[in-house]
Amino acid sequence: MMKSDYLRSVYSQVLARDPDQKEFQQAVLEVLESLDLIVGDHPEYEANGIIESFVEPERIVCFRVPWTDDQGRTRVNRGYRVQFSSSIGPYKGGLRFHPTVNLSILKFLGFEQILKNSLTGLPLGGAKGGSDFDPKGKSDGEVMRFCQSFMTELYRHIGQFTDVPAGDIGVGGREIGFLFGQYRRIQASYAAGVLTGKGLAFGGSLGRTEATGYGLCYLTEEMLGHMRQDSFKGKTVVISGSGNVAIFACEKATALGAKVVALSDSSGYIHDPNGIRLEVVKDIKLGHRGRISEYADRVPGSTCHEGFRGIWNIPCDIALPCATQNEIDGDMAKTIVKNGAIAVAEGANMPCRPEAIHVFQEAGLLFAPAKAANAGGVATSGLEMSQNSIRSIWSFEEVDRKLQSIMAGIFHNIYDASAACGDKGNLAAGANIAGFLKVAGAMLAQGTI
Repeated sequence: MMKSDYLRSVYSQVLARDPDQKEFQQAVLEVLESLDLIVGDHPEYEANGIIESFVEPERIVCFRVPWTDDQGRTRVNRGYRVQFSSSIGPYKGGLRFHPTVNLSILKFLGFEQILKNSLTGLPLGGAKGGSDFDPKGKSDGEVMRFCQSFMTELYRHIGQFTDVPAGDIGVGGREIGFLFGQYRRIQASYAAGVLTGKGLAFGGSLGRTEATGYGLCYLTEEMLGHMRQDSFKGKTVVISGSGNVAIFACEKATALGAKVVALSDSSGYIHDPNGIRLEVVKDIKLGHRGRISEYADRVPGSTCHEGFRGIWNIPCDIALPCATQNEIDGDMAKTIVKNGAIAVAEGANMPCRPEAIHVFQEAGLLFAPAKAANAGGVATSGLEMSQNSIRSIWSFEEVDRKLQSIMAGIFHNIYDASAACGDKGNLAAGANIAGFLKVAGAMLAQGTI
């Protein structure tokens, strides 16, 4: 419970304005509870309405997206862009195409993105966008026509110095290519820095595909080493999801000496006690967009199970939830603790419910929140923007070195912030505080409240 009357008032205002936006409310409450540790030392925040401004987007754009399917029928989806904060740089955040997309989810993601981008040390603001369009089961032509229609409206609101979208769930290299092609045609210019996650042939960065998963492991390795004098070596790891984040977290955890034994998708999960054969997963998920269940048909000794949440019943030393928000509740967290885990690091955005985080912290597990642990993707997007600005391309090794340095810096930044606020080792609080202080300082200095 927050002690600050000011913060309680701000949260009450959020509840009154957005009564049905549960995901957004959850994200705001989690941050405000951390800020309760420091707000008493900063009366200037209340005097200048800083936190009231911080929890309210600068701009929300909502628009219809008509497109034609392969049968010639016109279909209509809804598109969004939530431009949350530009205090420290142009808006930056992904686009999500998924049937569950709504304003609450995009506001929660955009709000988290402010702090995530701040923690990278790069000059990037926070935003998020997307549509309730589902690319699964659609032909390339249908996806292309949707993306072109989506960009025909979105282009008015973005630019390399204004707002730079990237990919997210349902938006990979194919979709980014279609979106960039339409932007280029409409604007009649080659502004490569307007989107990140592009193909290498037209301004993309080596290492961007791997960045979120690799970065997750780099921060986790730093956390294990600094707080437990330990590492991935010899550890059993369970990773939920099987998209880019999960696949490349699996790749890097394995390279660091761990054995990854499980992955999942929306249909269920696979368990391979001998260690996941990543080349098979890549062929299934990246090669032909198949279901993870195919793995059990192809790899002797592995099993497939229905119900993706059941993956957390598998004992592990390190849990890396990389699927979607709120996938781990309090009961499942207790199971993870009971099965002997020593660390949890979030690869997805807000995959652990508040009660789950409390369980982990009470049990003494190391816990790295998403806004720090999965910041590698946006950090490398920032590096892609830098390369676009100087008309150059860096080697994979150079990008990877920079990513390792950024992730190590994020860990020490949030660890030091947790110590400074009197809750040493609480990385969730440290991430919120460290990210917020930078943004709040910029808001005060600019008078942009």
